[in-house]
Amino acid sequence: MSGGARARTHEEIRRFLAIGAVQVAELDLEGEGGGGLRPGPGSPPVTHGEVFLLVRRAGRPVGTLLTRVPEGADPRTVLEQAARAGHGPAPEHPAAGADAGTARKVRRTATDAGTPAWEGRGTATDPRTAARENREDEADGGAVPYVSVVVATRERAGQLARALDSLLAQEHPRFEIVVVDNAPATGATRELVERAYGERVRYVREPVPGLAAAHNTGLAAARGEVIAFTDDDVVADPRWLTELTAPFSADPRLGCATGLILPARLRTPAQVLLESHGGFAKGFAPTTYDPGDPPRDEPLFPFTAGRFGSGANMAFRTEVLRAVGGFDPATGAGTPARGGDDLYGFVRVLTRGHRLHYTPYALVWHHHRETWADLEAQAYGYGAGLTAYLTAILVGRPALLPAFLARLPRGLAHARALTAVRDTDGGGTPGAHGTRAHPWPRRLSRLQRRGMVYGPLGYLRARRAPGRTAGRATG
Repeated sequence: MSGGARARTHEEIRRFLAIGAVQVAELDLEGEGGGGLRPGPGSPPVTHGEVFLLVRRAGRPVGTLLTRVPEGADPRTVLEQAARAGHGPAPEHPAAGADAGTARKVRRTATDAGTPAWEGRGTATDPRTAARENREDEADGGAVPYVSVVVATRERAGQLARALDSLLAQEHPRFEIVVVDNAPATGATRELVERAYGERVRYVREPVPGLAAAHNTGLAAARGEVIAFTDDDVVADPRWLTELTAPFSADPRLGCATGLILPARLRTPAQVLLESHGGFAKGFAPTTYDPGDPPRDEPLFPFTAGRFGSGANMAFRTEVLRAVGGFDPATGAGTPARGGDDLYGFVRVLTRGHRLHYTPYALVWHHHRETWADLEAQAYGYGAGLTAYLTAILVGRPALLPAFLARLPRGLAHARALTAVRDTDGGGTPGAHGTRAHPWPRRLSRLQRRGMVYGPLGYLRARRAPGRTAGRATG
């Protein structure tokens, strides 16, 4: 290593270690008493210092902001003032006769006040009206789908219990929970489910390692019209399942829905750094992706599947996911491919002509990884998963190769931008894409690129692994 490279490495380490903790909180601008301030899941009450704040209206997420509570100041007062300044009065309702073109534009764009418009009933409404209408629909009982919630896990009983508690507290009236124990080394997960949850949670074992194989086992066991997937390291908002599955009742062509993922805590430099560069968040504008009407601002559609959502917060119409064969069991965490199973599912559904809808109102809080070593593994795994899933798509559907090759030049440019060393732009809000509070280290960029090079090989290795086809769904 040259002297200059060594100096850059030391400076990156210094910057990384200097990143301070950030409190996580949420505030409802229309909550009780006009404030409704609460700490994030598992966090202590908010005090002075930096705060990552989720802003809600009538319970629905509308944005995030990063601010500081001065020592001695009242946190609720400071945060409410900041929230109202950044996410002020709710927008006026559009005219009832807004045309379809306007509705499509609204679906893909946040409102100028920072509050996303609600897509439904052919017009856009603010979160208060949408929330009321959703509750009226639920009271009718006719449009609420029965849902299977699948949680794949491996030897993380403590985290799993926290996730299951939040799932059992869902407001959705009709659902089941299926825990898939993936290649277990001990009986800890089975013991937890049987001892603490009994008949409220179904336990299924999948001996083939890999997240996609586990999800396919959950798909085979599912009894619901809609199947939702989340991870064992999340805390689900009480209305998560209702908000995630409501679009399926509104749109018969919908095959998949994804939702918002925010950090449950930002206590370590690794957690803050990841969220500063976007984390898992996809913004606060509800968006419908239609293969029959591709978005003009996404020339790589549908191959940039990372824009659509993440596997910790996704749902599918069960019959649609079964019809496309489920997930490719040679992708995902726990396989040589390292990831990409969720992206594979999104693209498979879209290329079969079904729509995909992203809703920021379906929220889960994710416990990000905590150490530098975790970030290194994550960066490499994301790079590998990206090219592994693309390889899987082309192997499974060779007819997509011409469309892929036509997009390849722009795809390579996108990959370079995705893995570039990203400096700070003078601050920003964690979770808001395009603003960065901390520079992205060169080491992580290099690992992402190396993962991309490895991904196709990892996928092919995974396909040759013994028993790999056992986890593929049928139907």
